[in-house]
Amino acid sequence: MLGAPGAGKGTQAKMIAEKYGIPHVSTGDIFRANIKNGTELGMEAKKYMDQGLLVPDELTVKILLDRVAQPDCEKGYVLDGFPRTIPQAEVLDKALTDLGDAIDYAINVDVPDENIVKRMSGRRACVTCGATYHIEHVPPKKEGICDKCGSELVLRDDDKPETVLNRLKVYHEQTQPLIEFYTAKGVLKTVDGTQDMQDVFNAIVDILGK
Repeated sequence: MLGAPGAGKGTQAKMIAEKYGIPHVSTGDIFRANIKNGTELGMEAKKYMDQGLLVPDELTVKILLDRVAQPDCEKGYVLDGFPRTIPQAEVLDKALTDLGDAIDYAINVDVPDENIVKRMSGRRACVTCGATYHIEHVPPKKEGICDKCGSELVLRDDDKPETVLNRLKVYHEQTQPLIEFYTAKGVLKTVDGTQDMQDVFNAIVDILGK
């Protein structure tokens, strides 16, 4: 799954996984699981993370391949959050080729930057229970107050326009080149992410097949 932060690719990845009965493989989740279970790869990754360093691409791919080698991935899986850069894509591509495997589709959920800034700066989160809302799409019953626990709703630092613009800048520099990479491989498919969530999903299902 490709797309800018806030494009909704994580939501779509979960919906695809559910429909096709395949795992939603998120690199963040795999790292956490390996560290929690004290695996050798997890401990190696933790060394970097504890120092605030990025986990090297080769190690990330090793952890990823370990996950997709599990029996539940035999019929396929949805990759979410990786690769993020061309070097990562190249390492992953080579590793999959060595296993006689390959990426079938790279689905790009395309949303213009201005839509993303508007979408994310409209998010609100509860300071107590963590419930999330959107001032336009999923507003609370009472403005600024959580429906579930009655606590205050805030705009998280991550969702502030200046933070979102900075994240988008990093995305355009590092991740957008993947669109050309997967186009050259003939596997890129782009869907219009500005549509309603269900319409985006229907467009993806049209690509993947019923």
